[in-house]
Amino acid sequence: MMLLPFQSILHFDSFNPSRSDPVPEFPYSFRCRRTRSPALTKAAFKRNVDNKNDKGKKPNICTADELHYVHVDKSEWKVALWRYLPSPQAPTRNHPLMLLSGVGTNAIAYDLSPESSFARFMCSQGYDTWILELRGAGLSTQGMDFGQYKDPLDSISQRKDFFGKDTDYKSFLETEKRYAFASQITDLIEKLVNIIEEVERSSPVRAFDMQNSISTALKDMQKQLDLIAKYDWDFDNYLEEEVPAAMEYIKDKSEPKDGKLLAIGHSMGGILLYAMLSRCGYEGKDPGLSAVTTLASSLDYMSSRSSLKLLLPLADPAQVLNVPVIPIGTLLAAAHPFAANPPYLLSWLSPQISAPDMLQPKLFEKLVTENFETVPAKLLLQLATAFEEGGLRDRSGTFFYKNHLSKSNVPVLAIAGDQDLICPPDAVYETVKLIREPLVTYKVFGEPGGPHFAHYDIVGAQRAVDLVYPCIIDFLNHHDAA
Repeated sequence: MMLLPFQSILHFDSFNPSRSDPVPEFPYSFRCRRTRSPALTKAAFKRNVDNKNDKGKKPNICTADELHYVHVDKSEWKVALWRYLPSPQAPTRNHPLMLLSGVGTNAIAYDLSPESSFARFMCSQGYDTWILELRGAGLSTQGMDFGQYKDPLDSISQRKDFFGKDTDYKSFLETEKRYAFASQITDLIEKLVNIIEEVERSSPVRAFDMQNSISTALKDMQKQLDLIAKYDWDFDNYLEEEVPAAMEYIKDKSEPKDGKLLAIGHSMGGILLYAMLSRCGYEGKDPGLSAVTTLASSLDYMSSRSSLKLLLPLADPAQVLNVPVIPIGTLLAAAHPFAANPPYLLSWLSPQISAPDMLQPKLFEKLVTENFETVPAKLLLQLATAFEEGGLRDRSGTFFYKNHLSKSNVPVLAIAGDQDLICPPDAVYETVKLIREPLVTYKVFGEPGGPHFAHYDIVGAQRAVDLVYPCIIDFLNHHDAA
């Protein structure tokens, strides 16, 4: 079955090519587990698993074949690159492959399990595959040698006696006045609870329990605000600093003959790739990319049905209160039990991430509790411009990224999920339609009778291995050989 051309874009169908070669068996991956305070997200915890690593060893939590670090100019950050070496049994490829994750996420979603590992699938097809963990995410470090690195979210709540059962978050924060952001976090908690109460008024008892859970998690985070205050960057920092640094490093290690990479971006990762194509097109520069695949990404969400519009009230209090960070990982970890257990107070949360029956419960829990991180409010405030007239803008507010996408000459495969509530197909199309027709291929995965694909299903669901991954491989192989 051929890839859908540009014109065939507004109906949902599945891509299930006949394949003469079987789907490869993924090598088994080992991960280190330890018990910890439930208020501390696993995403934050994993960065402390082996904080004394040295002599070239990588942390057990890293399931890649190699772990590399790249210094980001104009900052103290060293971003992490997870490298998956190409299978010796696969065909030799001409280009390495770079994977970019979404906002506030790390490498976990691309390597969720041995049976549904996006990264392992790509390297099994012969691609030297690299996952970039942006500053503040995963194993990326700031201002210290790797062996000395301590996670900014290393929670003091791991002391069993630190919080009493009925600790009041306001009285606690009153005792923490030496932290400049204490009152701001108090106000942010209240704003969050008000939003939650508006959504979930049907179960006041459980709402109170959830308030306590979220406030406890945020108290843990508040203890480290002296370090979190350094979380001071936006989307343009990613675009102008660490992505180019990572690309140069990958090219140096992989040595593609034409000096170019293939790239795949999920959610904000795809937005970064679109923005790079737009900026380079405007400046008349070669982006150094042979081809690009975006997964659930768009530069303009204004006219779409994106559920993220429901969270835009968070942007205003974050800006007004001057809160430096939004603890996405902490909030999701605290909220997960209320979405996964009766009476399912936050039942609306699960479909935002995965469609019913697409991810096993253990993998869903792993994704929610290990994949998400704390992000600067500045980053979210800039991304919020994607919901305004003209779409995503640079930090100056004068450069509209979608306005120059048509000047790019890089082939793009844009993929959407039929039940993606965060970046629905109509949002993806708003960007797709701006790319010159011969260069773009658009694909929506999902059937009326199932399977259905939500925001993370196109990356980590088992059905994606059979349906989505082969589509991407066909696109990459075509442009790798071109």
